[in-house]
Amino acid sequence: MSTLNFDLDTAIDTLAEQGWIVIPHALPAALTAALRESCLAVWEEGLFHEAATGRADGQARRAEIRSDSVLWLDQVAERPAVAAYNAAMDDVMRGVNRGLYLGLAELESHFAVYPEGAFYKKHLDRFRDDDARTLTTVFYLNEGWPKDAGGQIRLYLDDECQEFVDIEPEAGTLVLFLSDCFWHEVLPARQQRLSVTGWYRRRGNSVPW
Repeated sequence: MSTLNFDLDTAIDTLAEQGWIVIPHALPAALTAALRESCLAVWEEGLFHEAATGRADGQARRAEIRSDSVLWLDQVAERPAVAAYNAAMDDVMRGVNRGLYLGLAELESHFAVYPEGAFYKKHLDRFRDDDARTLTTVFYLNEGWPKDAGGQIRLYLDDECQEFVDIEPEAGTLVLFLSDCFWHEVLPARQQRLSVTGWYRRRGNSVPW
């Protein structure tokens, strides 16, 4: 039985129309809380690493571009909350493939922790030399996020990056958007900010990490 708290067919229709969607309360509150607890537990264990930009041999830590830390979910896949999240996102992938014929084959995703003051400057999620990343996913874990705490994802809706929508990083909110179409950034967070960020990929050569 699916754990999705929303109508997937309606979400797919919105994706087809505008290329992005914001879904509040997308997963059960208990699963969201368990994911948050798992994220904080592995953060306290020191398993995260500072996030880099680029891919393969071109990866580098550039603190002027991004200042978050990440942990890939395949490193903690045995945790029940992570397994349940992956199962729910598999349901999303099957639905998107059925409705939009995107040929998605896998989801790569990580916990992301933004300490106070952390940010991620404007960027696209698709690499110049690898078009496998197709649909970006962001799932927030921040319960009771204050309106003045920053940390929104700013999704630019036009090629000139003049029109945008700011999405609050409130627990349970799922954001989906086409990876090659939307520039976006994470505004500076004024307190610790937690999420699960991922990319549905088409079949092709795996990215070496």
